[in-house]
Formats: sequence, C-alpha cells, structure tokens
Amino acid sequence: MKRFYTSTGDDGYSSLLGEGRVPKNHPRIELVGAIDEVTAFIGFARALCKDSSTGTLLLIVQRDLYHMMAEISATPENAQQFRTIDENKVNWIEDQIDILSGKVQNPEEFIVPGDTPAGAALAIARTTVRRAERRLVKLWLDREIENQYLLCYLNRLSSLCFIMELLENYVGGNGESTLAKD
Repeated sequence: MKRFYTSTGDDGYSSLLGEGRVPKNHPRIELVGAIDEVTAFIGFARALCKDSSTGTLLLIVQRDLYHMMAEISATPENAQQFRTIDENKVNWIEDQIDILSGKVQNPEEFIVPGDTPAGAALAIARTTVRRAERRLVKLWLDREIENQYLLCYLNRLSSLCFIMELLENYVGGNGESTLAKD
C-alpha cells in the first residue's frame, strides 16, 4: 500500500527539482507555498462560480500555477526544462481580462468583498496572488529566478481574479458590487 507521507522533510529541509535541499523557510519554498495557497483558493472559487466561463478559465489558471511551482522548485540549472509560463501565457491571460471586461462595469471606487460566495473566494485568491507576487519579486531581485514572465503572469492574475469577482457578483448577486464608501 502506498504511503501518503515520505518523512523526508522531518529534518526541516525540502528537496528541489534537481540536486540539493533547502530549509523549508527558504524564500523559494515560501513562494511555492504561497502559489499553492493561490491554487487552493482558486479551486474554492471555481467550486462556487455561477458563470460557466469563470470555472473553465480558473481550471486553466490552476494548471498554469502548477507549472509555475515546478519551475520555481527547480534548481537554476534545471528551471528551463520546467518553463511553460512565457509571453504567450501572459497574452492569454490579458485576452481573458479583455473579454471579461466587456461583461462587467469597472467600479469607480473600491469594493468590499462578500457580495457572493464565489466573488468573496476570488477576492481571497486575488490577495494571495499579491502575496505570492511579492515573494516572487524578492527572488527576482536576488536573481534566483530568471523568468520575468512569472512576474507578469502573477501581476495579470490578480487583475483577472478582480474582474472575475465583479462578474460573479453580477451573475450571482444583485448585479453590482458593494462599494467601500457608504
């Protein structure tokens, strides 16, 4: 029977894709964990979505994020073989934002999350994307990550989550998002 645990991390270290192990609090492992959280929250949102196109797009994003985690988990000399996030992926996500922007109105003020379950889940996903992006920037500036498209993708993903939140609030709620101002 296959075990669901390996015990290899009991020493506080995690393996990379390639030679080497790093402490579990290493910035690279922290980033992979942050992206894993994003994937989980996007999955939660996907389970709640009312708009049929939203769920389909979110599944594609989840798969992209798994590829991103693989590249980040790889040692620098192995990262290229795991690279799938590129200019085409960034262009794809921009295209999705453009398509969805025709379905909703961009609010002129900040909104507060919570109008619909899916919208609230997408707001959580957006904020976790921003945290992952901040952690990626550190590795980028320290020159531990060389694929700039990872930064572009996460930056666009937060915008995609926001516009999907608006769409889900429109489809599943009263047609508008609640504004932060009274």
